[in-house]
Amino acid sequence: MAAGAAAGAAAGPAAASATAPGGRAPHASGDAQRHYDRAARIAGDDPVLLALIKALSPDAVFPPGQAPEPIRVFDNVAMVNTKMVSATAITTSAGVVLLDALSTPEEAEQVLLPGLRAVDIDPARITHVVVTQAHYDHFGGAQYLADHYGARVMMSPADWDFVAADAPPNAPVRDLEIHDGQRLTVGDTTITLHHTPGHTPGTVSPVFPALWKGTRHPAMLWGGTNPPAATEDKRIYLSSVRTFAERMRAAGVVAELNNHPGADYGVARMEQLRAGAAENPFLIGRARAQRFMDVMDSMIRGRIATDEESPTPAAAPASTTRSCC
Repeated sequence: MAAGAAAGAAAGPAAASATAPGGRAPHASGDAQRHYDRAARIAGDDPVLLALIKALSPDAVFPPGQAPEPIRVFDNVAMVNTKMVSATAITTSAGVVLLDALSTPEEAEQVLLPGLRAVDIDPARITHVVVTQAHYDHFGGAQYLADHYGARVMMSPADWDFVAADAPPNAPVRDLEIHDGQRLTVGDTTITLHHTPGHTPGTVSPVFPALWKGTRHPAMLWGGTNPPAATEDKRIYLSSVRTFAERMRAAGVVAELNNHPGADYGVARMEQLRAGAAENPFLIGRARAQRFMDVMDSMIRGRIATDEESPTPAAAPASTTRSCC
């Protein structure tokens, strides 16, 4: 795998505008424009898909917005947020599985712990921290949780290796490895962990049950949205999009979350829930979930074509876990 898979654009998908105003397809030429136009046709006026187009557009810029308050987006799923990133807690009958751990031990202590308590989740019940990608804003608080609560930290082998090679501050001690398609069962809940490399060498995207008003719905969280810089790494990303779309289809996924909720209209959907929405806006249905992946497919194909049409090919920058997002 190309080393540059670890480095995305400098700015990540937070809640803000991007190069393509209003989520419209970016302007390009030739094959690239055809792919971007296809993404726009698929998206139509869907705000979730338009936000995804913005997040995947070339030269997208995402200044930090306001940090949303902690919220239960499903009966068994809560999100604790900073201005740029979220940690997602899945509650089970035998503990809590945390997807990502914010950026630093200080954020874990001062943001994550009180945020979990605010939605009636006891941090002492955290059994596992699943790190979806080896960037600091996802693993920074993991070792704090391991040290204070005995949580096991999980990452794909490729991302553990990436962290070891870069030796960043606040890196967790190597613990459990995630293998592609691994099923993590805690109590009454099984989470399937899929390798989706591209954003980092070993990005992981979970599929898990989301409970809403007594009904379980298959949900997914895409582990790494921001496209990598190098063209070859974008091809790896595209392959992951296609493989994961097939796995989503097989699992019947109807709910979609993101660890950067500005990338998928997540912040606005949280506010809809807070305002008492009659239906859960994160329940997008099977067809719309597949359109989400189709938009991603077309946008990444456009990004690859943009690189190929450029007189200067996009090379792999120095890999670093200090990138986001």
